[in-house]
Amino acid sequence: MKRQVLLFILIVCLRLVFGQVSYSIPEEMAKGSLVGNIAQDLGLDVKRLKLGNAHVYSGDSREYIELNSERGVLLIKERIDREALCGETTPCAVHFQIVLENPMEFYSVTILIQDQNDNPPQVLYPVQTGGSLVAEMVPRSADVGYLVTKVVAVDVDSGQNAWLSYKLQKATDRALFEVGLQNGEIRTIRQVTDKDAVKQRLTVIVEDNGQPSRSATVIVNVAVADSFPEVLSEFTDFTHEKDYNDNLTFYLVLALAVVSFLFITCLVVIISVKIYRWRQSRILYHSSLPVIPYYPPRYSDTLGTGNLQHVYNYEVCRTTESRKSDCNFGRAGSQNVLIMDPSSTGTMQRTQNEKSILDEPDSPLEV
Repeated sequence: MKRQVLLFILIVCLRLVFGQVSYSIPEEMAKGSLVGNIAQDLGLDVKRLKLGNAHVYSGDSREYIELNSERGVLLIKERIDREALCGETTPCAVHFQIVLENPMEFYSVTILIQDQNDNPPQVLYPVQTGGSLVAEMVPRSADVGYLVTKVVAVDVDSGQNAWLSYKLQKATDRALFEVGLQNGEIRTIRQVTDKDAVKQRLTVIVEDNGQPSRSATVIVNVAVADSFPEVLSEFTDFTHEKDYNDNLTFYLVLALAVVSFLFITCLVVIISVKIYRWRQSRILYHSSLPVIPYYPPRYSDTLGTGNLQHVYNYEVCRTTESRKSDCNFGRAGSQNVLIMDPSSTGTMQRTQNEKSILDEPDSPLEV
């Protein structure tokens, strides 16, 4: 601690002996940006900086600047925010020393920080409360020039960047109010009449004088009425009017999109089914595949001439005068009949002899 105090006293005593230099740079310069050629400005040789182990001494303050002894230049070590460094103090400057050894030399360096228009104006009044409603009362008996309210704003920048101007951007009735360009006062410019709406909304824009200019917007609600109950009845839904309209529009657009999507989807599905069925019918119509007939159970094809039941009976009836008719029945001979048993694995052959039905004229024929 003593060595630091002695070094600081020595620097103060000798700062005018070896020389000093000052620079002016804008705030918010990027890290590694060039500040100045300290070796050239102080008349020093780059070798002297290297052999003298030159370094930056800033005391207890934060080091924003670094020395490149290889090139003999000063560089930005950390981005400088003028408002955070100096606040409302002007001018804003950074002071430090360049210290060389063998022999000991001290050089004072001052860097002025120029303000940049990097901050927009901040509105202090009227307070933007979001959900709740704040309205200024104007009686219907107000004359020309009646002071409604005053917009108050500040800018943390310095110089001309902090000069503010006020403009009326939108209004329910632009012929009723005006805003002072320099002071932000809102006044009436004509006599208030009974025909004027109770709810009046003014949009005031606050601009600074920087290049490029930055701005802020404030909404001022004005109630033209003589009594508070009249204002309360008129302003009941004033707060939620914009949000309600925005939500209604969103839901209407969403519903339209959903209905359109469902309609298009159903239309595509119906067309796809129709096309599929039409293609299937055309394929079957032009197909050359053989048709496979369906045979009922217990039927088989015999010699390709038809379907006969595996087990079958014949029953023939004739009248008593059949002998006199021209229709003669041939005498059935012996036949070999194959009886198919679905529940068995083989066949059984039998010989059936039939007697002629012509030998007994009055008896019916049974087989």
